[in-house]
Amino acid sequence: MHRYEHIAHALATLALLMLAAIQSSIRRFAQKEDEYIRSGSRYTYRKTIRIQEFAADGQPSGEFVVVTQPGRDVDGKPFEKVVEKPRSTLQHLFLRTEDLEGLQRIPAFPLSSGQLAKYDLKYLGKEQVDEIDCYIFQAKPKVVERQKAYFEGIVWVDAKYLEVVKTYGKWVNDLGDVHSAADLPFSLFETYRENVDGKYWFPSYSRSDDTLSQKGVQTPLRIIIKWTDFKPVPGPPPPSTPAASTPPPKP
Repeated sequence: MHRYEHIAHALATLALLMLAAIQSSIRRFAQKEDEYIRSGSRYTYRKTIRIQEFAADGQPSGEFVVVTQPGRDVDGKPFEKVVEKPRSTLQHLFLRTEDLEGLQRIPAFPLSSGQLAKYDLKYLGKEQVDEIDCYIFQAKPKVVERQKAYFEGIVWVDAKYLEVVKTYGKWVNDLGDVHSAADLPFSLFETYRENVDGKYWFPSYSRSDDTLSQKGVQTPLRIIIKWTDFKPVPGPPPPSTPAASTPPPKP
């Protein structure tokens, strides 16, 4: 075989090995996402949603803040329970807690094993996130639909443990970008995750900046969502075991 053919063959083999490694990494981080979905319902937390308006000088001119906590209704369905009365000093917006319900429907773990077949994932390289060496993947939905939104963006995966530590992207359907809060322009979110109990990487900080156009007035807005105070939900006590009976002493 000619020398250049040897080189071409070696490069082709290397490319196949790299592709196999990338595909294996994708499957493994998706399996971790499955685990986090299952584990998430076993934790409680405080979620603080803060929406800020900015004046022409770039300084905040007003904000809306609400604090929630996961709960369950009488039928056992999960919902976000308001635990601190919402407060607002917004100048251009009137917001209610109900206007933010769309935020609760954003899947925290979009690239689970069951969803992988619906996406094209492209390996982009490596980068550090908070001193963690990460693989970078670009995710694009293969097909978009009217009734369901899909994630489109970038995912940072811990190169050692193959866990998603950061995402940056939006949700789309066949009509375009999906806005998760009523009458608000936010679509692109940068989301960081936090290691909880040394086992799970849950979202801890998410941010989006955009501009609201209202009656010819352009108002810069920012939304910041923080998840804090992660605690395991107390489980039911273990069933009591009757003590073994002790025979009476012999006379």
